[in-house]
Amino acid sequence: MTGFLHEKEFSRKTFLKGGGAMFVGFSLAGAGLAGKAQAAESPFASNGSPDLGQVDTFLVIHADNTATIKTGRVELGQGSTTGILVLAAEELDMDISQLNFARNDTNVTPDTGLTAGSSTISSVGPRIRSSAATARQALLGMAATQLGVPVGSLSVSKGVVSGGGKTVTYGSLIGDKLFNIAMAAQSINPGVAPSKPISSYKLVGISRVPRVDIPAKVDGTYVFVHNIRVPGMLHGRMVRPRGQGAYGDGTAPAVLSIDEKSISHIPNARVLRRGNFVGVVAPKEYDAIQAAAQLKVKWAPMPAVSGSGNMWKQMRAFDSAGQAPARIAAQSGGNFESAFASAAKTVSASYAHAYNGHMPIGPACAVADVTADGALVMANTQSCYAVRTKLAAILPLPLNKIRVQYYEGASSFGNSPARYDSSQAAAVLSQLAGAPVRLQFMRWDEHGWDNYGPAQLMDMRGGVDANGKIVAFEYTHFGIPGISQTLDDPTRQQVGVPLPAPGLGAVDTTNSGTQYNIGSRRVIAKSLPLFNNYFKTSSLRAPQAPQTCFGSEQFIDELAHAAGMDPYQFRLQNITTADQNQWRDVLVGVAKLANWQPKAAASNLSNANVVHGRGIALGAFAGSQAGVVVDIEVNKKTGKILVTDAYASQVAGLSVYLPGVEQQMDGNLIMGASRALSEAVIFNKAQVTSLDWVTYPIMRFKESPRTYYSIVQRTDLVPTGSGEPPAAPIPASIANAFFDATGVRIREAPMTPARVRAVLKAAGH
Repeated sequence: MTGFLHEKEFSRKTFLKGGGAMFVGFSLAGAGLAGKAQAAESPFASNGSPDLGQVDTFLVIHADNTATIKTGRVELGQGSTTGILVLAAEELDMDISQLNFARNDTNVTPDTGLTAGSSTISSVGPRIRSSAATARQALLGMAATQLGVPVGSLSVSKGVVSGGGKTVTYGSLIGDKLFNIAMAAQSINPGVAPSKPISSYKLVGISRVPRVDIPAKVDGTYVFVHNIRVPGMLHGRMVRPRGQGAYGDGTAPAVLSIDEKSISHIPNARVLRRGNFVGVVAPKEYDAIQAAAQLKVKWAPMPAVSGSGNMWKQMRAFDSAGQAPARIAAQSGGNFESAFASAAKTVSASYAHAYNGHMPIGPACAVADVTADGALVMANTQSCYAVRTKLAAILPLPLNKIRVQYYEGASSFGNSPARYDSSQAAAVLSQLAGAPVRLQFMRWDEHGWDNYGPAQLMDMRGGVDANGKIVAFEYTHFGIPGISQTLDDPTRQQVGVPLPAPGLGAVDTTNSGTQYNIGSRRVIAKSLPLFNNYFKTSSLRAPQAPQTCFGSEQFIDELAHAAGMDPYQFRLQNITTADQNQWRDVLVGVAKLANWQPKAAASNLSNANVVHGRGIALGAFAGSQAGVVVDIEVNKKTGKILVTDAYASQVAGLSVYLPGVEQQMDGNLIMGASRALSEAVIFNKAQVTSLDWVTYPIMRFKESPRTYYSIVQRTDLVPTGSGEPPAAPIPASIANAFFDATGVRIREAPMTPARVRAVLKAAGH
């Protein structure tokens, strides 16, 4: 099961017309797509995308009794393509091996939005369910006519309809023809006709079929974007300062001068420039790398920033100067001040979480061929349609002359700007060079020019009554301005496309207390100044949730300790009754999974150098809830925290593809622990300086915890997101475990060895 053609030489004309040097059709399972190569001109440019209400937009039944599923979403390594095929196979009564998953292509697949936010199964899945269920209903009607048997007397297995002693295949009924019918709107929800009743499911929520993309990745036949080669192709690199400066007024780093003679000794290397966009191309990739490294460019000074060591101090200074206006983001219950004043026990604390980066192991890459007649761009992007729109502004070319195809690269862990910027840069270089260009980022591009997950400062106050009931809870968030990752790409700045001003700092109102029944809850958002202070930010896995939980769920533990209660029992007593008890589901589920033994935190401290602790926390993202428990080991002398075991329980409504959900939970626990323990973007007063894996360390294999997970299957709820929820509570669970082990609070992340040693020393250890 490969479904891929190996690298093959094409003429440039064929390349532009056919849409790729590797292959014409593709699938992640079963045979490759049938049919001829698509023309370069987009058939969907007039209305942007095929009609999202039509069955034919999302599936094609082929004459050989296979089917192609078209979603407009992409495989980022999360396995959701297999989940989509499970959904389709369930409703069509076909086998997974009969289904192909169509590559995201602006000439072929619909625009169903960005692949992000754990939304593929939850938002596109209903469309697939509806199209497949509606198609099956239509096919049974056709079969009843052809076989002369009532629809109610027919049965289907693997796309073969049986009745009255006769059979007919889906393929022979409609093979490669259009249904020309609208989807049944009501069937988007599981169990609502013509969608199957949940009780009859044989695949959804049950099947553990292997992921369809893995075999080709293991045997080396999978085509990643980095593998693409086309005739006449040049290799390109961007040239810009190593490490971005502050956002400033939205302008790109300005070029003052370029010494092109500085690379005259590199064979056939060329300098290409448009405005402040500078790049190099060469026939050999190593020559392009050397040219980018050696080209002498003088850049205008960048706006000054505080430096990462003074960031929290700067935020406080803005607040003191009245430059961080506050707004009420969420409020419930009675008057907070009076509830706080009357509480039996009160706690006040501040927490901080550094900038994190997306930092995929593999740098971004794209291949582009731009001519006066049109453009073809192949890229690891989360939205081919969004890239097409950006390219139309940059090149500029009409939308119907631009075709964008998706090829997988490294994962993006949220909406990484590199997935846009690389495709735009490749297209600009191709247009300037008059040849196809393969552009790949260097490590310092990926690290230094990311739209980071924002740093976050939090002040909290709260109180409990004499019985340990939370009566007051206040969460104050200092928000770094949000700069749109879909508009604010360095290439667009450098070629002079106007950009909007950044928005207000986002605040997570879900993870700041909604887990619990609270007498009076108040969430305050303070927006820091918009310009000249901070870096570009965007969504990073479970945006805002890990940072928010690091404060709010550590604060819940502090309230539990003030009440003299076990952290689990305290949460259980105060758990919310909203959300149909999903919070209770995951809290009880993870405690059972981890065999939680009740005790007050830090009640069994040791004077040993190496101590152990256990922590718990709750968090949510994408409409799903998660509970996490960790066991840690702390070396007081070195300051090293080692997460030995991590447990997660999750509710994501009806979980469609269990292995995929489990794999995502596993990845969240490991990545979340890495972000919490070691990851921080470092910068001086001019620019980002953490440009490699030494200055921005991530968790190594030997440090990875043993992971355990349980899925609370809720067939009474529609599917919600599964790609990010456990990432939310794990930083807080580690911090809570640290307190249990040492009796000392660590209120700033990442919880690096140096920071651990500092807080222990300050506490007299």
